[in-house]
Amino acid sequence: MEESVVSPARRAKGPERETKKHTRTSNWKKHIWGYLFLVPAIVIFIIFLWVPIIKGMVYSFYNIDFVKGNTFVGFDNYIKIFHNPDLWLSVKNTLYFMFLTLIMGFWVPIAAAIAISELKFFQSFARIAAYLPFVVPGVVLYGMWRWMYDPVGPINAILGWFGADPVSFISDGRFSMISIVFMETWQQFGSAMLIYLAGVLSIPKDWYEAAEIDGAGVWNRIKHITLPSMRSLIVLMLILQVIGTSQAYQSQLALLDGGPNKATLTYALFTVKYAFTQLDYGAGTALGVLMFIVLGILGIIQFKVNREEY
Repeated sequence: MEESVVSPARRAKGPERETKKHTRTSNWKKHIWGYLFLVPAIVIFIIFLWVPIIKGMVYSFYNIDFVKGNTFVGFDNYIKIFHNPDLWLSVKNTLYFMFLTLIMGFWVPIAAAIAISELKFFQSFARIAAYLPFVVPGVVLYGMWRWMYDPVGPINAILGWFGADPVSFISDGRFSMISIVFMETWQQFGSAMLIYLAGVLSIPKDWYEAAEIDGAGVWNRIKHITLPSMRSLIVLMLILQVIGTSQAYQSQLALLDGGPNKATLTYALFTVKYAFTQLDYGAGTALGVLMFIVLGILGIIQFKVNREEY
């Protein structure tokens, strides 16, 4: 009697397992071409991203010598860089650069995107005009701004009209980092502006029409509709900007090579100098590993903050 009761339940599990197995097989066959198209991207991702990361972590414990061969030195590279006073100076300069980009440049693309979205005419022209600085080649960019920042350049000429003395924008340590941030903001805000503009235009127009009917002005629409709707995007872009600015070195290298008096020596530039100027690749990779750890933590924070978006 007991056997007759149990047996049908056990027999029912057999077809259920077969059905699940058949479903998995059919799904695999259905998506096999999609998986195959992903293989080249995954292979490239592993070879050119994760392999260098892992090798860099390994090399950070070695003294790299392409002639005599590599020698394991343990934590000597880390001890060396932590005893270098320029490390803490570069960290300080990087944090200062990140702070300046936040207060001087982070709000610019947001304001530009909102302003362009409110335009009734010439909106397409405004988008193109705002994006054009982003396509300026680096060589032209740095040459142009060197000329503009020159003591006899156009910016000082404008200041002279108001009776101000010439300012050494890039040769004075008090203004050099600010000058770089101003230049970076001018060039980079166009690309971020397009992302914010896409976010603004994705907000339902019915919300704005209802607000206008209720008598809300432009500022009230921005305060109560636009900015709250873009909160997740703004947070995401903030994290990405912090990560991006923490790796800044190109402008500091091209314009001033970390000067004057190491006032623009950022952490990434300090790493590049260790590796490619002093040819100390072990210490350079150790610096890179430390940056990887910090940026990894920031990445985790990004996913935690925006987990609802994923």
